[in-house]
Amino acid sequence: MDTKFLKGLLEQVHAGRMEPDAAMHALKNLPFEDLGYARIDNHRCIRNGVPEVIYCEGKTLEQIKGIAERIACHHDNILATRAGREVYEAILEFTDDCVYHEMARIVVIKPREVEKKGHIAVVSAGTSDIPVAEEAAITAEILGNRVTRIYDVGVAGIHRLLAVTKELFTANVAVVVAGMEGALASVVGGLVSCPVIGVPTSVGYGASFGGVAALLSMLNSCASGVSVVNIDNGFGAGYQACLINRVALANEVCEEKDETNAVKLAKVS
Repeated sequence: MDTKFLKGLLEQVHAGRMEPDAAMHALKNLPFEDLGYARIDNHRCIRNGVPEVIYCEGKTLEQIKGIAERIACHHDNILATRAGREVYEAILEFTDDCVYHEMARIVVIKPREVEKKGHIAVVSAGTSDIPVAEEAAITAEILGNRVTRIYDVGVAGIHRLLAVTKELFTANVAVVVAGMEGALASVVGGLVSCPVIGVPTSVGYGASFGGVAALLSMLNSCASGVSVVNIDNGFGAGYQACLINRVALANEVCEEKDETNAVKLAKVS
């Protein structure tokens, strides 16, 4: 149940247009709704500003459909992650109001346009890393962030990255996705002044150990300001980048207010 709905409900009660008992009935599924196989967290949007996200791996199609249908009663822009085409087709059985991002393996249920604010750069080392990078990019965009994609700029051809530093330097946060030895996160971390989120991927030959080599490289980065999420965790990186971008935007607003107040004081004095 989103904050807009809840605020409207309280305003109706306050104005006398709705009886308290009717409001209680509308709120009966707070803070969660028990489906037997899942407990839908209806309060999450109020606490975190984002509806519950459906992680599809390990769930049956019927469970995914049931969860998605209930969340869709209260929210827009619902993310279903790690979703194959069969998940998308199952969701289509109860609503065609959804979009499938096949590369990112994300279904967005009840997609609605949101204003894109701030600036997040999503960088991939190679083309093979793009699926994880897209998971991060789509997640960030759905959450209302402006995203710049900078793909296939790995350290094997570092001049490709140096040619697009303008986009990097204007970002509030950079998500760097790399497999193999994962060196790109350190390189980007040494170039920018913003936080860098390293995303190791399972891309690579045998000695990459399914992404462990990239994970350890990123964790041992000598570049300051590099944090690391789990292997192939594009969603987690996109979400974390969103939180950092929000803080940056809030700081910009505070700085603008301080400058405005300083100008007013200068005129008074």
